[in-house]
Amino acid sequence: MFEILRRFFKFCDAENRRKFHLSIALGVVNSFFMALRIAAVAVMIQGVILNQSQGRDFEEKTIWLSFGIILVSTICAIITKKNMSMLQTEGGYRTCAKKRIEIAEHLRYLPMGYFNANSLGQITSVTTNTMELVGDVATRAVMLVTQGLLDSALIIFMIFFFDWRIALVALAGFLLFQFVNVFMRLAVKNISSQKTQADEAQIEKILEYIQGIAEVKAYNLTGSRRKDLNAKIDRCIKNCIGMEMRCIPISALQSLVAKLTGVAIMFASIFFYLGGTMELANCAVMLICSFMLFTALEAGGNYSALLRIIDIGVKKAQAILDLPTMDIEGAENRKSVKNDSPSRLSFSFIDKTARQAGLAVEPVENTICAQNITFAYDKRKIIDGVSLTIPAGSTTAFVGPSGGGKTTLCHLLSRFWDVDSGSVTLAGKNVRDYDMDSLMKNFSFVFQNVYLFHDTIANNIRFGQPEAPMEKVIEAAKKACCHEFISALPDGYNTVIWEGGANLSGGERQRISIARAIMKDAPIIILDEATANVDPENERDLMAAVSELTKEKTVIMIAHRLKTVRNANQIFVIDKGKIAESGTHGQLVKKNGIYARFIESRKAAVSWKL
Repeated sequence: MFEILRRFFKFCDAENRRKFHLSIALGVVNSFFMALRIAAVAVMIQGVILNQSQGRDFEEKTIWLSFGIILVSTICAIITKKNMSMLQTEGGYRTCAKKRIEIAEHLRYLPMGYFNANSLGQITSVTTNTMELVGDVATRAVMLVTQGLLDSALIIFMIFFFDWRIALVALAGFLLFQFVNVFMRLAVKNISSQKTQADEAQIEKILEYIQGIAEVKAYNLTGSRRKDLNAKIDRCIKNCIGMEMRCIPISALQSLVAKLTGVAIMFASIFFYLGGTMELANCAVMLICSFMLFTALEAGGNYSALLRIIDIGVKKAQAILDLPTMDIEGAENRKSVKNDSPSRLSFSFIDKTARQAGLAVEPVENTICAQNITFAYDKRKIIDGVSLTIPAGSTTAFVGPSGGGKTTLCHLLSRFWDVDSGSVTLAGKNVRDYDMDSLMKNFSFVFQNVYLFHDTIANNIRFGQPEAPMEKVIEAAKKACCHEFISALPDGYNTVIWEGGANLSGGERQRISIARAIMKDAPIIILDEATANVDPENERDLMAAVSELTKEKTVIMIAHRLKTVRNANQIFVIDKGKIAESGTHGQLVKKNGIYARFIESRKAAVSWKL
């Protein structure tokens, strides 16, 4: 239990860790007030018994003083309990909120391969269900378990002052209760992990079902896909029920041990009193303590199994945060902070320090060079010994068969991934030597599959410059040829886009993404088949938008359309991860190689009629 609490407190940030520590300190104070009540009750009982049975005078003011102590300590206990609850509630929820943000920031700097190897369901489960459960359980379990332990220990300590024999009975019951408690945590350990995995699988299947609902309907697979979803939900239900079924008998045993401990204290107290070895006053106090000890043990025991759930959640979240990020701080920043800490510096520390110290180095011009770069994914070589130069202000086109490595090459040049060997330089400097944020300021991307956020159109356009005024947003929209259709919408630029841009056509989404890139105004533009799936009506506007976006920029494009690539300054034919051919349009046509065949097939496709 203590190891679980230690991991949880380490997981918390310093501010919220102090809240939990302070709440435990208040728990000690609360237990002290409970001890005062026990002592005051003992004095009152002793006074009443002396007055009634032995006719001895017992000062009335002593009884009133004891009553006052009970009243004041009860009020103080209520206040401390309230503050404990507030501290732990705030600490639990704020910790989880900060960890969600921290995980989101950390994901920004993970290699893209991580997202290919890990399901969206797993990541979503950790940041939503798992964190919510940790926050919810932490606000109750930590307080109740620690308070139950403190109260139980202090009650046993108080009993020692009255009768050491009863204290030994109470201690034996306490130790037996803790043994059952450990047994419960061990029993829950495996089933808790299985439950978490089932939750992840369920979320993954739900997301897959919703995201692929159009394909499910189109291929009339509603029934079969629903069966898969139902199977995941059933598995999740079985794991939840299994965990409860495993906990219930042990929880009942815990409760039985707590009750039997109370009964044993009552029996021993009465036995010693009848045997003449214990005074009536002490016997009465022991009877009261038996009920208090039972309540304290049961309160802590009922929530101790939930600590295992906290522990699993903490480990899963920490596993993501411990993933090695790309080297994001840049060479200059590494020099400045390399002696600050022997451990791996967190992304937020490096990023913040670099900006505050003015160490972020930005490129002075935009020539990109790749020197013999290789890259493999899942032990399969995707890029193999590629070398090329993209001069500043030029337009470079990548063409070639699907799966040849064009998109991967663009990702390596913009450092979405790090190369396995060789180097990529920008303005003569290795891209790894730039602060990541400074590097990304130089790139704008327009992908074939556009993703728009569930927000207003205006906020989607100003995504690269959140503080940009509305005038700039409208100017970018006009350049991207989307101002007209946006203005025609009932709410104009305040129209909320559905997730992924589902309430807009493909051409409209594409033009908004171009407006977003225009707004960012980066010197290097990467177009990943941006006009591939556009209908003829939208193509004219889209090509005008692309022309506006790429004006006086360094352009890297992946394209299949002849009109898109023929005016490029240089063309690279990428096949099986290598540069098969390179040159201008005219030079490559004369070579009569892959590019020439590509051109002929495109011409044939255009001239083909039904």
